[in-house]
Amino acid sequence: MIEVLIVDDDIRVARVNAAYVRKVPGFHVAGEAHSAAKALHRVETLPRLDLVLLDHYLPDGTGLAVVREMRRRGHQTDVIMVTAARDVSTVQAAMRHGALQYLVKPFAFAGLRAKLEAYAELRRTLDGGGEAEQAQVDRIFGALSAPSEPRLPKGHSPTTAELVRQALIAAEGPLSAQEIAERTGVSRQTAQRYLKLLERTGRTRLTLKYGDAGRPEHRYAWVAP
Repeated sequence: MIEVLIVDDDIRVARVNAAYVRKVPGFHVAGEAHSAAKALHRVETLPRLDLVLLDHYLPDGTGLAVVREMRRRGHQTDVIMVTAARDVSTVQAAMRHGALQYLVKPFAFAGLRAKLEAYAELRRTLDGGGEAEQAQVDRIFGALSAPSEPRLPKGHSPTTAELVRQALIAAEGPLSAQEIAERTGVSRQTAQRYLKLLERTGRTRLTLKYGDAGRPEHRYAWVAP
């Protein structure tokens, strides 16, 4: 089993990502951390750790700072960045510090699964050891080229999709489009459009709330995998 540490400042998001990891054969969640300090502590103390799924925005530092400190301490644990940070300088710095993959939020299970399966393929390719001919070198680098998750439909913003996703994950119960609009700052019509998209892709569950009169209210809840 490939032992994975999930690092994200949002506890609910970390749990969703951990549930995603558990759905991929051959992977096991070794632990979670919600700060840079806790992540480094976990790296130091877990009996075995193969891979870190690392958010960049942490309350007491950045993911890149965590990677730098890991390397300074001699830990060569593999890292996949899983973050909303999409500026080129951050992506470039992640590459320079040895991150094997970079997955931009928001993403669905298929996006993370592709990265994990590519990582597992890389490990299988490297297991043989010894010297590598050019064909094997090409396979090693090719194993990292996992297909990206399909893009959102035309006219949909990843930023808005992430806002709606986070609002649903943080909610204690189902929310209406109006409640999503109030929590995210988008219009009710925009919230409704993204909620319907999430429902079609199986990310939300729709329920109907019946009042004393009029049409029932549509309410949406995040579907944990």
